Amino acid sequence: MEVFGSSGTRGVANEELTPAFVLRVAKAAGTAWGADRVGIARDTRYTGRMLADAAASGLASTGTDVDRLGVVPTPGAQSYAEREGVPIVVITASHNPPQYNGVKLVGPDGIELSVSDLETIEETLLTESFAVAPWDETGRVREVDGVTRDYVDELLAAADRDRIADADLTVALDPGHGAGALTSPEFFRELGCRVVTVNGQPDGHFPGRDPEPVPDNLEDLGRLVRATDADVGIAHDGDADRAIFFDEHGEYVEGDATLAALAAAELEDGDTTVSAVNVSQRLVDVVTEVGADLELTPIGSTNIITRIRELEDKGKRVPIAGEGNGGIFFPGFRLTRDGAFTAARFLELVAERPVSEIVGPYGGYANVRRNIEYESTAERDAMLDAAANHAHAADAELNTRDGYRLDYGDAWVLARPSGTEPLVRIYAEARDDDRATDLADEMYETLAEAKADA
Repeated sequence: MEVFGSSGTRGVANEELTPAFVLRVAKAAGTAWGADRVGIARDTRYTGRMLADAAASGLASTGTDVDRLGVVPTPGAQSYAEREGVPIVVITASHNPPQYNGVKLVGPDGIELSVSDLETIEETLLTESFAVAPWDETGRVREVDGVTRDYVDELLAAADRDRIADADLTVALDPGHGAGALTSPEFFRELGCRVVTVNGQPDGHFPGRDPEPVPDNLEDLGRLVRATDADVGIAHDGDADRAIFFDEHGEYVEGDATLAALAAAELEDGDTTVSAVNVSQRLVDVVTEVGADLELTPIGSTNIITRIRELEDKGKRVPIAGEGNGGIFFPGFRLTRDGAFTAARFLELVAERPVSEIVGPYGGYANVRRNIEYESTAERDAMLDAAANHAHAADAELNTRDGYRLDYGDAWVLARPSGTEPLVRIYAEARDDDRATDLADEMYETLAEAKADA
């Protein structure tokens, strides 16, 4: 797909992602859906209202009525879609930096569109074969209140409230100025937790930290856990579809360890789970121990959702799936990444034992990540060519499902282009930190040299 990547379409707002472009995307979606009514939601980004206005105009021009939901976590918008049976346009760039924004499309079942559905809308967009309603049949726009409250109520109904409340937990929460600031503090308090927050004010400039919940952005959360003697720290990204955790000592917990711990609690013999090509050996170990199957896809929620649907159509049970970035699916609840629901499932484990004990069995691995930016297609292509040459020359098992993953038996390294930013991302994992660092550095230096020569 040229327009829709691994998680929608994104770019720097008002430069790459302009109101005119968003209007065209909305016209294409409205045409392809042919729905009487479509919802529009957004995260807290400064440009969100501007782009939501453009999307509303595009949808109305096709004859579609528009429900304006305001600032809502993406999983909250998906809840509304399923409850009302209407598709949704979500204006969000998720974890990307503040200057970015994006468009994510959700079906009337509350699930992100499949690859085939996105391709249909993309074809409509690229050919500009838009439906055009007569002037007196254009869509009407209305404001919808109470969407965040309905979402919190749904979460409360799905969580084990008694189990969590009886544990008398203190939660340190960092919603990162994103949409989760409107829902997660309330949700965790109504679960019976004492909640303390940092970066808890909705603010599209993200003054306290960038939206991506990675260690360098979460130092304040670690300090808050220690200062308040909290049982757990929880961080979201900009649209709150991800959750990352800190243990009771204020130490960052690798997302891969969280996924492995939750998978161990969910999977049974004969089940299947789905993850991406950057899967950690932690999850592989859990799957092997339980007797389940593991399916790998290219990175990104769209690819994982598509594969889960295919497996479920074949009668496979997929109780959990996701990636080590905090984006986890519990398909029995809804086929969405939901940071608050993931946190609630994790709190159910924390109610029985400390975080450090929950994730302890899934330690012993070192993860290293590097990003290398590019400014032109020529630089990107040169780096990917260099990654390919490096991969084919290495004494390792090669997987090219999404980029170039080299598995050395005791360690692995992956280089792939980001689907949302002008970056090539490098991931490495090993039992030994030096081994993981060496693999990541070697790949980085290879790509950097190719970029310099481009």
